[in-house]
Amino acid sequence: MLSMNRTYLLLGGNLEDRMQSLKSASAYISERLGKIILVSSFYETAAWGKTDQPAFLNQVILVETTQNAASTLEIILNIEQEMGRFRKEKYGPRIIDIDILFFNDEIILSPKLVIPHPEIQNRRFALEPIAEIAGNFIHPLLKKSMEQLLEECKDPLPVKKLENL
Repeated sequence: MLSMNRTYLLLGGNLEDRMQSLKSASAYISERLGKIILVSSFYETAAWGKTDQPAFLNQVILVETTQNAASTLEIILNIEQEMGRFRKEKYGPRIIDIDILFFNDEIILSPKLVIPHPEIQNRRFALEPIAEIAGNFIHPLLKKSMEQLLEECKDPLPVKKLENL
């Protein structure tokens, strides 16, 4: 039997129908990568890094997969491309963005892939949704829970949980 890996993915987008984009990305992920076993609420936040653009909608999902980290990256990059994502400008507007936050408790430092996501502790829009579904998950490098990292996060951008959707 193949061993199962668990990966936390951050979904985000700020163009067109943002919620539909996140739902479509989840459908592709469950079809091509593995079973989605946890899903956070949707969170809205102002654009980070490049602020003259529409607000983002974000969500974190936990996926169980037989794929390794490199294959997972390849699959999500293909999904982004199929959905119309073109990487033109850093922090620019996008229909969909799928980031690997964690892959099991692995530490991967390669030219194409860095896991854990190197900026998660600085980004409230990633910490709020992951703390909702995995507050006790321990960051393998920082040795702190998601709830602790959220409490310590200095990111001033407000993150609004969207209720009753």
